[in-house]
Amino acid sequence: MKRQTYIAHGRLASREIRLDAARNQRHGIQVMAFEQLAARLAGGFAQTIDAETLRDAIQKALPENDLGELNAIKLLPGMTGAAADTLHKVWRTDIDLSARAGDHPRLDALATLEQAVLERLPSSMLRPVDLAFQAIARLGHAPALFDEIEIVGISELSPCWRDLLVKLAGTLPVRWNAGPRSVPEWLEGSAVEIIRSKPATPKVEAMSTASGYHEAIEALRWARELIANGIAKPSEIAIAAAAPAAYDDEFMALRADANIDLHFVHSIRVVTTRDGQTAAALADLLVRGISQGRLRRLTTLLSGSGPFQALPDGWQRVLPPDAPLSSANAWERLLSGLTADRWPDGIDHTAKLRTIVEKLSGGPGDAEEIGRAFLSGSSLRIWRKALLAGSAAAIDVTIDGLRQEDACEACVSVAWMPASALAASPRKFVRLLGLTSTGWPRRISEDRLLSDHIVPVAELDPLPVTAADRRDFETILCTTTEQVVLSRARRDNEGRLLGKSPLLRGHPEPRYVRRNRRPAHAMSETDRLLARPTDFGANDQARSAVACWSNWQRSAVTPHDGMVRADHPALLAALERVQSASSLTKLLRNPLGFTWSYALGIGAPGSAEEALVLDARQSGILLHETLDHAVRLLEGQGSLAGARSDQVIAAIEQASAIVAEQWQAEQAVPPLVVWRRTIEEARLTALNALQHPEPAFDGQKCYTEVPFGGQEAKSDGALPWDPAMAVEIADTGFKIWGYIDRLDLSGDGAQARVLDYKGGRLPPKPVTLQGGKELQRCLYAYAVKALLGDGVEIDAALLYPRDTEARHLEEPGVVLEELAGHLSAARASLLAGRAVIGPDNGGDYDDLSFALPANAANGYCPRKLEPAREALGDAALVWEAI
Repeated sequence: MKRQTYIAHGRLASREIRLDAARNQRHGIQVMAFEQLAARLAGGFAQTIDAETLRDAIQKALPENDLGELNAIKLLPGMTGAAADTLHKVWRTDIDLSARAGDHPRLDALATLEQAVLERLPSSMLRPVDLAFQAIARLGHAPALFDEIEIVGISELSPCWRDLLVKLAGTLPVRWNAGPRSVPEWLEGSAVEIIRSKPATPKVEAMSTASGYHEAIEALRWARELIANGIAKPSEIAIAAAAPAAYDDEFMALRADANIDLHFVHSIRVVTTRDGQTAAALADLLVRGISQGRLRRLTTLLSGSGPFQALPDGWQRVLPPDAPLSSANAWERLLSGLTADRWPDGIDHTAKLRTIVEKLSGGPGDAEEIGRAFLSGSSLRIWRKALLAGSAAAIDVTIDGLRQEDACEACVSVAWMPASALAASPRKFVRLLGLTSTGWPRRISEDRLLSDHIVPVAELDPLPVTAADRRDFETILCTTTEQVVLSRARRDNEGRLLGKSPLLRGHPEPRYVRRNRRPAHAMSETDRLLARPTDFGANDQARSAVACWSNWQRSAVTPHDGMVRADHPALLAALERVQSASSLTKLLRNPLGFTWSYALGIGAPGSAEEALVLDARQSGILLHETLDHAVRLLEGQGSLAGARSDQVIAAIEQASAIVAEQWQAEQAVPPLVVWRRTIEEARLTALNALQHPEPAFDGQKCYTEVPFGGQEAKSDGALPWDPAMAVEIADTGFKIWGYIDRLDLSGDGAQARVLDYKGGRLPPKPVTLQGGKELQRCLYAYAVKALLGDGVEIDAALLYPRDTEARHLEEPGVVLEELAGHLSAARASLLAGRAVIGPDNGGDYDDLSFALPANAANGYCPRKLEPAREALGDAALVWEAI
């Protein structure tokens, strides 16, 4: 059987030659790259030096050898890749580094590195020049191995292979099938048979788009149109760019939306796959340190494999949701406090979790061992490849740059490829992207290690990227048979104007394409609806959205502003729940927010990241917890009322330390310097609160964080009542619960003082209800009277520790009666379906402002507040209360 050997450039060209041979039942066909041909002829299991093995050898050689002036940078991230690129260029151009080592210290350093690398490579792996030398020595075997050689789709060959090709042509038939491509000058006069053909004359048109993303959209619209109209098969369509990586993210997202088989000839980023994301999650954890968020991400991607198999399902419930756990001390505090009852299966797995945490805390230095322990299959291969490609300290960056073969079949799909691949494997219908002044042709750049003054660029890289881009452009135009569309973007991703490529000269003037044009063939269903407002307007969702937007612009209350049907079950359920002071405040001042929070269960998204500073709410909680611990300590030593100043100070110091440790273990805290300052401020404020000169009762007993209405006690201390007892506000239908910051009781139980701590500043004027904002004093005083009996004399006050002043509530009974009326009106209004905005919507402390229309504080809220006041009627009177 006669053998036919084809030499092709790139995986796509090789696949298409094999596919054509299979379809036409042509036997004896072998397809390979020229490097593979040389290795086959050299024999003895000789092979070219693959990229991963080269990087591994360089990585091992760099720290062990004296590289002269490269010593300062040899261990920096990126050095392995730079050295590999330089050695590839040197070998392809047949530059003898050892012979030129005396010309420059850099050449001497690289010669030393080359020698060290070659010593570490397998003996079967040879440099191109050595491979070519051995192949030339065995030319007599070439006819038996290859019979006939035909080189297809190649416009140029590296200098290291040229002598071998010329000598092969003297031994067996060698054809250079150039077609309409240019033929290298060095082939003239050789025995290589050159086959030429006339250039194709495709229809050429040009267009300019708004941006690179718009270019990608228009490209897929064009491909969809060709396929839908039966003009072309997917395998006949190609989209190409000189540097396709700039468009990869856009095409990766759009191909899923368009539902078109789009093959990435140049491979895809590994982080677009689940295995790549798993490796990236582990890398992120090693480089930046273990935290709860990073551990949860890794656990989810591993799906219970690896060391996590030893933990029960749902084990992540033992992690406090608000704690970042971003330090070794935080993890130690958590693990030390875990008990069997915290685990889902009731068995203590703390030792297993501790082992996992300790292993992951090893850092990049243990990257190889950690990867073997946690990863498997493709994710482990990606991990090992990343360790070969760069430093373990920058493994997250390395993984982000790794690529892998696209699983989509190339020969039956629309191809997205580099221009060089398209020049080697033509298709009938072609669209070229990125034809801007800087994008195509690309500019020549010096080698990272061998600058132009050491080795001229023309010598080190005889096939410069600028010339290659021009040659590929001309090759594509003369090998495409049907249509070529030349596309360029008018602006880059940051809005800067882009110039035209010089390659567009002599071609039709680009057609200006608007971003919002109506395409004849949409890329996807989303694209179709966006381009055809009439079709989209017929959609129920679209009609609802338009009606909603129109109603938002009206100065009237509409169904899209919170008007719902009366006695809605969700509203009834929200009103029947036991209320807190904060929920009732929200009902009075923000009915819409009350509905979202308690009827629909919408909450503001939380963050487990470390905050720069605590917000006002968190600062208040910190102060309350410090005071709670301090008062319980003083009561345990006798009583707060009888404590000396030094005892109070000591109790505050101890309480502050306890609270700080708990916060660090359970939730996000600011950076250390800011956190220390925050703790100090809370300590001083707490000291002011406990030293405030309130008159002591006879036999006074102090209680802090006193639960009522069904709340559970926060500590094991004594309580003045049964916290499970219900507290109902008469004639309102509301039951309330909460925690009283501090309750002082006289020894005979006849007097009580309710203190509510306020971390903010003292208001300039006395307030009672403050428009519905201030309910704690009144509600807590009512709860104390309800639980201790009507015979107790109650004093309710707001204590402002920062200003060391208290504001006492005058006539609590009258105020409660007034509040009950406002609560009844609010309840009736909400049951009538008026869940509209109030004065607190869109404000600085509205945690649900993200659910309002954009810029609500300056547009929607001012426009709707007065109509809402009219709709609420009596329920809005509380806004004017002093």
